[in-house]
Amino acid sequence: MTAQILDGKALSERIVDELRQQVDALVASGKRAPALAVILVGDDPASAIYVRNKKRACERADVRSVSHDLPASTSQAELLALIDKLNDDPEVDGILVQMPLPPQIEPETVIERIHPDKDVDGFHPYNIGRLAVRMPTLRSCTPMGVMTLLKSVHSDMRGMNALVVGASNHVGRPMGLELLMAGCTVTTANSQTRNLPVLALQADIVVVAVGRPNLVKGEWIKEGATVADVGINRLPDGRICGDVEYAVAAERAAWITPVPGGVGPMTVASLLQNTLQAYEIHQKA
Repeated sequence: MTAQILDGKALSERIVDELRQQVDALVASGKRAPALAVILVGDDPASAIYVRNKKRACERADVRSVSHDLPASTSQAELLALIDKLNDDPEVDGILVQMPLPPQIEPETVIERIHPDKDVDGFHPYNIGRLAVRMPTLRSCTPMGVMTLLKSVHSDMRGMNALVVGASNHVGRPMGLELLMAGCTVTTANSQTRNLPVLALQADIVVVAVGRPNLVKGEWIKEGATVADVGINRLPDGRICGDVEYAVAAERAAWITPVPGGVGPMTVASLLQNTLQAYEIHQKA
């Protein structure tokens, strides 16, 4: 068996095109376009690339992007003051603070300061809690993007065994909740998990989000499984790889995401979907 590609780049482009049509219709009716405030603290090269990609996606979707580029010396109090200002701005629908932050700033404090209905990253405890009780509002972007990919090839996931490798607050935990809500039987593996190869071989769906190159070996993948690789890692020779040993896994899986071009573009598309949803929430308020 040779896996078919879960092409996140192509699917995300279709989603962004659909969003642009919706935004253009809003503007044509006399309403303003949705607006996303993007905050970048410091000059981390990878963060700058991620922010640039998000801004380009906003342009493609005709969503207004408002940039706030702050120096690495910015204090936590200064960043929180800016977030407060954006929370109170009726012309701003979503607030995105690019991670990681400089060491003097506590990420969880920043996440909790963003108003839940402007939390387009879907990181706020309120929004994670809503997902946990099956009443989702703004959902974590990467798990949301993975679910969109999975639903494009599985119309019904009820009863499927799903393994999530990684238990971070931003990906692993909400990913498990998303799969649970879809009716899967979910196992979440963490750094203390025993017999990971055995668990993987039992899984119909494997989602890996750890940030360790080739952590999940290809021979661990069940024949016919669907694999979503969230990891993106740069090797010493400059090559990019995911958390799954791709070449071997692709010989066993039915569907697999490439790295890059799989989950990453879907994360950005989900961010724009959340921004439009936040806009609609504010228009009803």
